[in-house]
Amino acid sequence: MGLLNNKNGGSSSSPTSTIGIHSFADLKSLTHQVLAGRWLMVFASFLMMATTGASYMFGLYSNDIKSVLGYDQTTLNLISFFKDLGANIGIFSGLINEITPPWVVLFVGAAFNFSGYFMIWLSLTQKIPKPQVWQMCLYITIGANSHTFINTGALVTCVKNFRNNGRGILIGLLNGYIGISAALISQLYRAFFGVDDTKSFTLFVALLPSALALCFLRLIRIVNVNDVQNNNNNNNKEQKVLYNFFYISLFLAGFLLVMIIVQSKVTFTKKEYGGSAAVLIFLLFLPFSIVVTEEYDLWKKKKKKKKETTTDDLPTPIIDNNNLIITTANSSFPGEPVSEKRVSCWKNVFRPPEIGDDYTILQAIFSVEMITLLVTTICGLGGTLTLMDNLGQIGTSLGYSLQSITTFVSLTSVWIYLGEACVGILSEIFITKYKFPRPLMFTMTLLFSCIGHLLIAFNVKHGLYAASIITGFCFGAHWPLIFSIISEIFGLKHYSTLYNFGSMASPIGLYLLNVRVTGYLYDKEAMKQLEALGLKREAGKELNCNGGECFKLAFIIITGVTLLGTLVSLVLVWRTRKFYKGDIYRKFRDESNVVASELEINKALRPVPETEDPDKDLHCNYLNQL
Repeated sequence: MGLLNNKNGGSSSSPTSTIGIHSFADLKSLTHQVLAGRWLMVFASFLMMATTGASYMFGLYSNDIKSVLGYDQTTLNLISFFKDLGANIGIFSGLINEITPPWVVLFVGAAFNFSGYFMIWLSLTQKIPKPQVWQMCLYITIGANSHTFINTGALVTCVKNFRNNGRGILIGLLNGYIGISAALISQLYRAFFGVDDTKSFTLFVALLPSALALCFLRLIRIVNVNDVQNNNNNNNKEQKVLYNFFYISLFLAGFLLVMIIVQSKVTFTKKEYGGSAAVLIFLLFLPFSIVVTEEYDLWKKKKKKKKETTTDDLPTPIIDNNNLIITTANSSFPGEPVSEKRVSCWKNVFRPPEIGDDYTILQAIFSVEMITLLVTTICGLGGTLTLMDNLGQIGTSLGYSLQSITTFVSLTSVWIYLGEACVGILSEIFITKYKFPRPLMFTMTLLFSCIGHLLIAFNVKHGLYAASIITGFCFGAHWPLIFSIISEIFGLKHYSTLYNFGSMASPIGLYLLNVRVTGYLYDKEAMKQLEALGLKREAGKELNCNGGECFKLAFIIITGVTLLGTLVSLVLVWRTRKFYKGDIYRKFRDESNVVASELEINKALRPVPETEDPDKDLHCNYLNQL
């Protein structure tokens, strides 16, 4: 990386070529640069996202819940609904994140994750008395709700730190690591424990994500916008770095895919699982090398700039004749005067700004665009979530082995990743190069998901393989599209709240399609089969259905609802067509340019004090003025 050693800590003839680590002070400065930089924060977010997708792993332990606790399918689907309700009701984490630093929501997320899944583990291992249904619903809601806190703290912070471009790429990557988490966690679990005991799996899920979130509490934070502008003016360079992260994650997903297929054919020993886990851990931490490289480059530029100028790089206010501080629009220092009279938040609810400007929370919630997006999400995500949560029961009813069902769940995790990461990047390319609107890509994704539903409805031979691929990919593709659309249409000022509000619709669709339709029709068919055999259901025993009729009518209805959502999404496409024909990132680049210009003017007008340590005195003078 071009690091040079020099005993005297001096420089050679060329200042550019001699910038490197010459002393312990340089090493300390570089370490601070890495720890305080944006790229380490992104890497830490990747690791947290890769372990917080327990809501996608429900198929791995749902059969244990059903058999150990003696539930019928309707009850199991009710628990599944509360799982997705907790995983998507993030309005509380969003509101908390509006008024607190990100580490607060991460800490709450870690506490929720441990408490919820630890109680589920105690229930499945029968270390506590058999819980009531409402208690299991409460446990899984708390555990799943932890993901909204961790996701809000990580994803929203990353988006705000990289607002100028590449939003779709970044959101796609972060959501991609969530999607891949089920396959990743199951591989690590087998390596550590060497068994397929899914009852203990919930304990592993309770411990690992909580520990990681606590480790990275202080790394996840909003980086000063002015510092970002000074450190990296090249937006294309940022995109290249994000692409490098994507290539590593793609290789990680490919390795997982190969291992899942091989393990479905060959029985692995604990040592072999350990070998595959070692490769996974290496690939998980490989992006850290990119972090160090990028921060080292930034550190060299800052060091070179410090050698060439006697002024410091801190944003400095202009002080007028009345000693009043004039701050820039994006200043991170306190003391900015309020120039506008506050107006009641209800007066402008139905008078929103132009699409792309910062909406208030109420303006966004009551806008036609948000209502259309929510209805579309209810219809579209409700169906894909239903298929994902019932993969175990669908496989059992259609005669697939337990090993095949486990493979389906793990493979679906890989397809979710591919949908989230690839569609996030493709939508970014299409929108920047061809002005292809993201809402239209959302429409196409909904239409494609109908194929997976029909394969289940008509029990096509080996159709569950194809259905899991299509549904997983489409389910993954929905999230970067929804989150990017919200950030683009409604602005970033209240993104932490609106981001979570946008995901609230999926539990509504899940409850209607999974609990009220799929679970009801499944149990009805199961009772028919018992009556045909002249049997009656015994109290406290699970209720099972066999054959293609168990889910046929339910998925025909789901297909029709998804097609309705496709038609509704066209309204959003039509209303945002003009906005997506323009440059959606121009506003953020203009803001950054204004801030940079103001900082240069401030530096030019400010006299440099004749002291030994100008940086220290200037900063003290600034604090005295405050």
